[in-house]
Amino acid sequence: VAAAALLTLAPSCGYYHMGSMMPDIGVESIAIAEIKNETKEPLLSAIARNQIAAAFQTDNSLKLKSREKADCILYCRIVSINTTSIRYDTNEYNTDSYRPSEFRVTVTAEFQVVIPGRSKPMIPMRTISGTANYEYNADPQSGRVAGLRQACYDLARLMVQYTTEAW
Repeated sequence: VAAAALLTLAPSCGYYHMGSMMPDIGVESIAIAEIKNETKEPLLSAIARNQIAAAFQTDNSLKLKSREKADCILYCRIVSINTTSIRYDTNEYNTDSYRPSEFRVTVTAEFQVVIPGRSKPMIPMRTISGTANYEYNADPQSGRVAGLRQACYDLARLMVQYTTEAW
C-alpha cells in the first residue's frame, strides 16, 4: 500500500519540467530582439515576434524579459516565405476549370541566441522552417493571415525546442 501511494506521488513523465532547465549556466530568461523581415510580406515580423513570445510563454522554461534584463537574447531574420496551392475545387458554373481552395505556406528564418558579453553564441545561427495549411475562403487575406500565424507558431516552437533542449 505504501509503494502504491509513492507511485501516485511520482511524476508520470520524466520529460516534463517546470522552470529553467539551464540554471547551472545562469540562463533563466530570454529577450526577443527585433525580428528582421527580408520578405515582401507585410506584418510578418510582428506576427513572428508575437508567436515566438507565445511559444516561450507556453513552454515556460525561460521567462520573457526586456533586452536589458534578460540572460540571453534571441535574434531572428525571416529569409523567405513560400506559398503553394495544394488543393483545387471546380467552379460551380464550369466543371472544366479549377481554382485553388487550400494553400500551404512555409516561413523560413535564421536565428541565434546570444548571452550578452560572451563572444560565442549560446545557440549558433540555425536555419529553420515553419509550415501551415490554410483554406481559401470568402476573405482570402484573413485565411492567409491565419496561415501565417500558424506557420510562425510552428517556427517558434522549433526555436523554443532548440533553445531549451540544446543542453
